[in-house]
Amino acid sequence: MSAVAKALQVARSNLHRRPSLRDWSPDNSADELLLARIRAVASERGSYGYRRVTALLKRELSAEGKPAANHKKVYRLMRAHQLLLQRHTGKPTRTHDGKIVTLRSDLRWCSDSFEIRCWSGERVHVAFSLDCCDREVISYVAQAEYLTGSNIRDLIAQTVEKRFAPHVVLPRCQATGETYSRCSLGLRNARV
Repeated sequence: MSAVAKALQVARSNLHRRPSLRDWSPDNSADELLLARIRAVASERGSYGYRRVTALLKRELSAEGKPAANHKKVYRLMRAHQLLLQRHTGKPTRTHDGKIVTLRSDLRWCSDSFEIRCWSGERVHVAFSLDCCDREVISYVAQAEYLTGSNIRDLIAQTVEKRFAPHVVLPRCQATGETYSRCSLGLRNARV
């Protein structure tokens, strides 16, 4: 081959016949059989993408002693016949812009807690409740120790008493003087 290339004064790579795209044709009969299996899996398991479909096909074909299906071929067939799932971009379609609309006061409250580290190394733990309409701090608790469930229950009780004091009086325990929690009174679903 090199002697012919030297005599013609051309590179050896020009003497090889390159297969053109016209020479290559897919095996349509094998594709049709594979497509029938893909449709069967996709109709049975509609949430499976091409990777899972390929895994199931490989399992089925290897059990029958046939050669496995390539994931690229499965992807090509599924794309050509609109069997692919929609791509997940990771972004929600409806984003929350951080604005909570409340028409008037005392319809919705929110609460949160945070920790402040002082220069001396001590920490102050703070919990508060806000009115979502006017962003007014209704009540808060601050202490050097960690906040417990009873601190939060007291915070909520203070919030209710401050907002609805003339209308609602929370019952108090005779032994300790603390207010009962709504759950211990069986008022979990009761409205104030």
